[in-house]
Amino acid sequence: MNTNSKIYIAGHQGMVGSAIVRKLQNEGYTNLVYRTSKELDLTDQSAVKAFFESERPEYVFLAAAKVGGINANNIYRGQFLYENLMIEANVIHQAYTAGVEKLLFLGSSCIYPKFADQPIHEDSLLTGALEPTNEPYAIAKIAGIKLCETYRDQYGSDFISAMPTNLYGLNDNYDLNNSHVLPALIRKFHSAKINGDKEVVVWGTGSPLREFLHVDDLAEACFFLMENYSDGQTINVGFGSDLSIKELAETVKAVVGFEGKLVFDASKPDGTPKKLMDSSRLRKLGWKPKIDLLDGIRSVYDSVDKSGW
Repeated sequence: MNTNSKIYIAGHQGMVGSAIVRKLQNEGYTNLVYRTSKELDLTDQSAVKAFFESERPEYVFLAAAKVGGINANNIYRGQFLYENLMIEANVIHQAYTAGVEKLLFLGSSCIYPKFADQPIHEDSLLTGALEPTNEPYAIAKIAGIKLCETYRDQYGSDFISAMPTNLYGLNDNYDLNNSHVLPALIRKFHSAKINGDKEVVVWGTGSPLREFLHVDDLAEACFFLMENYSDGQTINVGFGSDLSIKELAETVKAVVGFEGKLVFDASKPDGTPKKLMDSSRLRKLGWKPKIDLLDGIRSVYDSVDKSGW
């Protein structure tokens, strides 16, 4: 990419898309294109077609998606499957028809089997059953991966797929009904501290192990991959180590400064027992994360707008 290349960032207002925009701007890229969801409905095939015919971007970062935590994934199953399928199919196909030079599709670590060998290698894809609570979202993301693979095979399109681990950072979603675990914990502990609550209840047993990557590290990886990677196989983007939900909750509790009790509700689902990515392929290419989890949580907590909580 040149600094004047026309680059479309789909999902630029989301946590991942906004981080990619910041990275590109910091690198001196000036010809960035984006649309809000009100300006362009990515599930609308004709609208996406008209956008690509009009704008003719040279590069595409596909970070737009319908996303949520374990609760949202389990409740809005049809919506998550339909909307993500439509977004991926429309953007990837129109990128092909418009002659886009390169596209990066962002998936999710939930594409891998629930009981995949740990750490999870890229070859684990489609080798076992998925975690039931987020199966629709995972199936949609797998379809996006396969679209990139098959358009590369059939048409020679330079479309690549990256699978990030659990993310956190600026512009995260803090809605307690639909957010992921880390932002939900930050909000819960902050609200409990402000309200003088004696305890905070956390979903599940606290035993599942999770890996977390700051979204600014992911943006660095996406930029690196767009510049240095061209292969049909998906590539993992992870931090390299994990911790239990209990350890995560205790860390967030300390950062926020909540002094009450931590209670785990074992009646709520745990999800996949362990989900650590094998990111050795990406490390061998020369990329590695920079932001430590504790430092990352501190920076997020200090910067997030808590006025609506």
